Amino acid sequence: QPLVPVTNEVPETPVVSPHSGAVFERRVIEKYLVENGCDPISGKELKVEELIEIKTPAVVKPKPPSATSIPATLKTMQDEWDALMIHSFTQRQQLQTTRQELSHALYQHDAACRVIARLNKEVAAAREALATLKPQAGIVSVPTMIPQPALATAGGTAAHPMEQAGMSAEVIQKLQDKATVLTQERKKRGRTVPEDLVTPDQVKSFLTVASHPGLHSASVPGILALDINSADHSKILTGGNDKNATVFNKDTEQVVAILKGHTKKITKVIYHPNEDTVITGSPDMNIRIWHVPTSQTQLLLRCHEGPVTGLSLHPTGDYLLSTSSDKHWAFSDIRTGRLLTKVIDTAEVGLTTAQFHPDGLIFGTGTVDSQVKIWDLKEQSNVANFPGHTGPISAISFSENGYYLATAADDACVKLWDLRKLKNFKTIQLDDGYEVKDLCFDQSGTYLAIAGTDVRVYLCKQWQDLKVFNDHTALATGVRFGKHAQYLASTSMDRTLKLYAIE
Repeated sequence: QPLVPVTNEVPETPVVSPHSGAVFERRVIEKYLVENGCDPISGKELKVEELIEIKTPAVVKPKPPSATSIPATLKTMQDEWDALMIHSFTQRQQLQTTRQELSHALYQHDAACRVIARLNKEVAAAREALATLKPQAGIVSVPTMIPQPALATAGGTAAHPMEQAGMSAEVIQKLQDKATVLTQERKKRGRTVPEDLVTPDQVKSFLTVASHPGLHSASVPGILALDINSADHSKILTGGNDKNATVFNKDTEQVVAILKGHTKKITKVIYHPNEDTVITGSPDMNIRIWHVPTSQTQLLLRCHEGPVTGLSLHPTGDYLLSTSSDKHWAFSDIRTGRLLTKVIDTAEVGLTTAQFHPDGLIFGTGTVDSQVKIWDLKEQSNVANFPGHTGPISAISFSENGYYLATAADDACVKLWDLRKLKNFKTIQLDDGYEVKDLCFDQSGTYLAIAGTDVRVYLCKQWQDLKVFNDHTALATGVRFGKHAQYLASTSMDRTLKLYAIE
């Protein structure tokens, strides 16, 4: 029997095409015609009805000649096995390629997620910076040509070094009168505390209510000094590592002024209690007195030969005490810019900090050789010394009660001194390695705040640790109480100003 050209097998129901004369299996050719409608051999049009059926006797179909012997069968099986192996290898190859493509896609997805997270972070930072810049829009319009401030000279003659004008009887009388008034007011107040003062329990419930990272440059991070306007407690002053001082309103959350002029970082700042005036000190050896509404320097005091390390404003609001690593303390008139007196330390060592007593007739200075010295301003003499610390004195603070003095140095403790007995009556021992950068009593003398490794508040007299704030991610550099201790502010090397209060 002939083999069918399409299937290469002997047909069961053979039919012949009248066009090509070729024999086909009926079911196969019918399928072909349905799909193509033409003779597979000649390509001419062909219909099913035209096919001629061939009558054949029913005989056993012979096996294809290729599978008639055992070797041929084995070869067929070998060929099938080889084909199967080749197919399996191809599948494995494709699987490996797919795996590589999948891992590459996952890696790209992970990288994309990281990029998105970074971009989200940058967008948040940009929004934050924009929120800070919006209130500064009015400040930027200040002319870039800053007029040179009046260089403070002694009696209007020598420019540098400054001559001392001396402590006149008139100045001494003014200091004495102010001290008398302040002492009488303190006696009148007695031991009563203001009605609005927060209670120790309320201090314990203080939480971080605000954090402002946008006051100073992010490229030179760090806020080094802090003060609050005692007349308007919404105004906060900060001094930065970026050489600028910033006046910030915590209620409107807007920057009021940016004070630019120092050539080095600003390490000490004072907000004048009765005027819109700010005083800043820097390692550039200058003290600047600024007019906040215009962001301009009114006076430039050059009374030191080294970095300015301490500033304290006299209660009259007219005179400024400053200390420097040049071993001197100086007393200047901030109205005229005149240097009234400049005195070298008794041991001739660098001074690290300064603070007026609330009455303004005595003041304290800290030295690099661990001494706290009390001076009489009228006599310009050293009247008492408080030894006991190790390392340079980092901060001192007089209590408003008039007889407590808190001091700190590089020895992880805060010492409290009684000015009536000239004795260290309490030492607050902190953890090993704890750094204290700033101390501050509240206006009533009820609480003492410490800033450094963290920010903490103590209750005076019991010296009980009321609250510890660990929110800063770097060393805290400044701490101040708001009016009646209703809130607490702190600054840090993490470039944030944080505010704590009852929610």
